[in-house]
Amino acid sequence: MYISPASDRCFSALWLQQEMMFQKLFNRIVQPKAGVPAERPAALAAEIDVDVVARNDEMSGWFNHETGEILPGFGASGSDTVLDVGCGDSPRSMFLGAKAGVIILADLLPQNVEAAAAKLRATGAREVRTIVGDSNPLPIESASVTRIIASEVLEHVPDPEQFVAELVRVGRPGALYLFSVPHESSERAQQSIAAPAYFEAPNHVRVFDEEAFARLIEKAGLVIERRMRYGFYWTIWWCFFWACKQDLSPPWHPLLDSWTRTWGLLLSTGQGGQIQAALDNALPKSQIIIARKP
Repeated sequence: MYISPASDRCFSALWLQQEMMFQKLFNRIVQPKAGVPAERPAALAAEIDVDVVARNDEMSGWFNHETGEILPGFGASGSDTVLDVGCGDSPRSMFLGAKAGVIILADLLPQNVEAAAAKLRATGAREVRTIVGDSNPLPIESASVTRIIASEVLEHVPDPEQFVAELVRVGRPGALYLFSVPHESSERAQQSIAAPAYFEAPNHVRVFDEEAFARLIEKAGLVIERRMRYGFYWTIWWCFFWACKQDLSPPWHPLLDSWTRTWGLLLSTGQGGQIQAALDNALPKSQIIIARKP
C-alpha cells in the first residue's frame, strides 16, 4: 500500500481499512489453527467483523495455509528473497514470515517500515531488511530478488513504466511478481461520489484498465502467468463509505456495519462462494497479475 507523507488526512489510504483488517487477522495468519478467541476484545466491537473479512478473503483464494501461497501461484520458500514494495502493514509479507529466507520491506514512511519489520520478526522470519524511500531507484543489487510484491502502488507513482522497470531490474531470472491495482470498474463507479482528493496527487493519479495494466507488465519484459479480479465486497464498502461522511477509523457508520453483516450472511449460504465469484468478476475492487521474469 502506497502511503503519502500526508497519509493521516488524504485518500491514499484507500486500502488502509483492508490493511487494518489484515492486521486484525495477524494471529490467524501466523497461527492459523489457533482459532477465534472465546471472547472478542472490546476494542473490536465497533469495528468491521473480522470473521467476515477473513472468510471473504479465504474464499477468494488469499492466504492458503495448505499450499503456503498468498494467492494461487505465489508462495515462497527458504531459498527465496522477498521484496514487498509499499509494504504498509505488510500482511502479505507476514504470511510468508518464516517461509522465506529474506524479506525486504520498502515504504515511503519510516514508521511504516519499522512497525512492519517488528511484526514480521515476530513471525519467526529468518532475516528482515528495510528500505525507506520511494523505491525508485532501489538500493538493491540487480538480479538478487526472487519474489516481488507491489500491491496498490502503481496507481500512485508518477512514472509506472520506470517503477516497474526498477522492480524487474532487481528480480532474478525466474522471479515471481505479484502486482495489484484498483480495477477500472470500481474506480469509475467512485469518480462521481468520492472526495475530489481521492483522484488527485499523491493519491490515485491514474486509472488502469485491464489492457493497460497487462501492457505495462508485459512491456517491462515479464510474462503474465495469472490474472484475477477481487473485492466486490470492498467496492460496495467504499461506495457506502462516501455516503457516510466519516473518517477512516471506527466506530463505523451503521450502514457499513450492516453491509458487512449482510455480506457475511451471503457467504454463509450454499451459493455464497458462487455468488461471490460472480460479483468479484463483475465489479471487482482490484485487479491482480502474477508474472514471471524470463
